[in-house]
Amino acid sequence: MKKSSQKKEFLDTGYIPFNLNKIDKKNILNCLLILSDGSHFLGTSFGSIKKAVGELCFNTSLTGYQEIITDPSYAGQIITFTFPHIGNIGSNNSDDEGKTDSIAGIVVRQLPTSPSNWRSEQSFEDWLILNNIPGISGIDTRLLTKTIRKYKSCNAMICYDENGEFDLNKLKVELNKHPNMDGLNLSSSVSTKNQYKFNELPHALISSKALENKSFKPKIAVIDFGVKKNILRHLTNLNADVTVLPEDANIENINNFKPDGIFLSNGPGDPAATEKKCRKLLNLIFKLNVPVFGICIGHQLIGLSFGAETSKMSQGHRGANHPVKNLLNNKVEITSQNHGYQIDMDSLPNCFEITHTSLFDSSIEGLRHKDLPIFSVQYHPEASSGPTDSSYLFNDFLKLIKVSKNAKTY
Repeated sequence: MKKSSQKKEFLDTGYIPFNLNKIDKKNILNCLLILSDGSHFLGTSFGSIKKAVGELCFNTSLTGYQEIITDPSYAGQIITFTFPHIGNIGSNNSDDEGKTDSIAGIVVRQLPTSPSNWRSEQSFEDWLILNNIPGISGIDTRLLTKTIRKYKSCNAMICYDENGEFDLNKLKVELNKHPNMDGLNLSSSVSTKNQYKFNELPHALISSKALENKSFKPKIAVIDFGVKKNILRHLTNLNADVTVLPEDANIENINNFKPDGIFLSNGPGDPAATEKKCRKLLNLIFKLNVPVFGICIGHQLIGLSFGAETSKMSQGHRGANHPVKNLLNNKVEITSQNHGYQIDMDSLPNCFEITHTSLFDSSIEGLRHKDLPIFSVQYHPEASSGPTDSSYLFNDFLKLIKVSKNAKTY
């Protein structure tokens, strides 16, 4: 039985000691991160103490760790934060974007310090424990990120042992039984089970002229594949009557609401698997001839529904500093992104116009239908990384709804 050696791992796999005087050295190496290829990293457990298995990915954002961890699009994934200072501003009850238990686990460079921020309500570790999220710290996240980049998809496992003893062969066999992301429809695990109204407004720092839209109150139906709260806030900021429906809603539920516009949300998993499950509903939605706006997996579902194909990206886009070119006005937007799949350029049907592309790899970042009132973006305009570079898209949705209703613009 092969067991990990703390001395060997200290030298070979990127463990970085820190605050050695403040940590009980007997228990410092009590957590293991093992990848599907067998490579492994010893570190220190924090947050909830439990085993976690999921697709390993990395996020390059410098801020917004609580929003990232609670983004339902990360369901079934273990996030590696490349920025070393994660958790030092604590946590609060306002920044959660969705279900807090959908993520599998997190990997950080160093243990969080005591929180120092006027909005903090509890420490980061206490928040992780409360939400049953495991973490491993003390990992050379730069080395780990370089390792992740070798693979199109890489599963990993976080496991704990108070003595730091792990049976690597047994854990690798267990890990390799875990399915890859391809073919997984995970939207069902994060979508609402019941229809509900949403009326919370965005943070006061988010500026939008849409609030001046006092005399027009459109009805917007949101199909929830794992929607983020801040997307819903931006929709209510349009002075809209927002109703959120589950991903398995039927067309009668939508018609009963008589929506002026339909929004297809973000969400986790393989978009092709989600589209296969929701194909009938999506096709009926597009036949309603009401404006449709999609973000993230909503964007991919639009493409798939009209005959495009999606594929797993070699790296994925996850961060808050991704430059996107708007091909309609030649402006560059700094965007927040979180996706591991893309619409294949060569498969795109002629009925679509590409409106945005990534300046990192030229992948499709935005589409609009040439004949129908349908448009979408791959990135997250609600995430304020610009901070308001892309917020115009919500106003574009409102304008499209007004044109569709032949309403007067105020």
